[in-house]
Amino acid sequence: MSRPVSILFVGDLVGGLGRRTLTALLPQLREQHALDFVVVNGENAAGGVGITPKIADELFAQGVDVITLGNHTYRHREIYRYLDEHDEILRPVNFLRGQPGHGSCVVEHDGIRLGVVNVSGNLYMKAGRPAFSEVDAALSSLRGKADHVLVDVHAEATSEKVAMGWHLDGRVTAVVGTHTHVPTADARVLPGGTAYVTDVGMTGPRGGVIGVKREQAIEGLVTQMPVRFETSELDPWLMGVVVRASATPLRADGIEQLLLPSPTGVR
Repeated sequence: MSRPVSILFVGDLVGGLGRRTLTALLPQLREQHALDFVVVNGENAAGGVGITPKIADELFAQGVDVITLGNHTYRHREIYRYLDEHDEILRPVNFLRGQPGHGSCVVEHDGIRLGVVNVSGNLYMKAGRPAFSEVDAALSSLRGKADHVLVDVHAEATSEKVAMGWHLDGRVTAVVGTHTHVPTADARVLPGGTAYVTDVGMTGPRGGVIGVKREQAIEGLVTQMPVRFETSELDPWLMGVVVRASATPLRADGIEQLLLPSPTGVR
């Protein structure tokens, strides 16, 4: 490897609106940032919860290289077999070994190899195994197989994600947080050369409450009664980061936060 690499990571796609927003903006992002790889969290791509094979196929057809997931991985049963049969769609590596799917992969473009690891937090989440030791094991399995490695930490607690960033600093190219749907303002390159952000945010309706119609979310909070949630259709944005990976393996030169309104007419 002898050149810098540009990696786009897009935060949690929420429903059809999030998918359409990605479709509308991805071509210009490819040109503007000379992207080598595109990684997308598809955790909420199907109606706001989970993903289906059809949606995964659509994302891959757009040129997405890797899809990462999270706590809603198994919401749709038809995805189970797909997770086992397709290398480039990941569920958290620290789910139980007997559950469908796998947690890491390597993709290659023009002689550059990108490893991707998906891991779930343990605090307030239902991952079956410890996050930190399972990430270490996944990185050991990728040693020598990838020029750069990106880790998606799908976690609720900011403390757990920050700790993971420091734990992996100097050992991976990037650690990006997902799950809360709210972008954080701490994107930076850590001292060891790892690009880091606590949460990328979501790609979908900013006009709702983390993707849900706001009147429904407010009703549930005010009445403390069950409310059926639906995906909002208001104010779609793309939220992501572009990681500038160095010509040196497993090192980043920079990380740029993307907060982009969807083009007019995308609904």
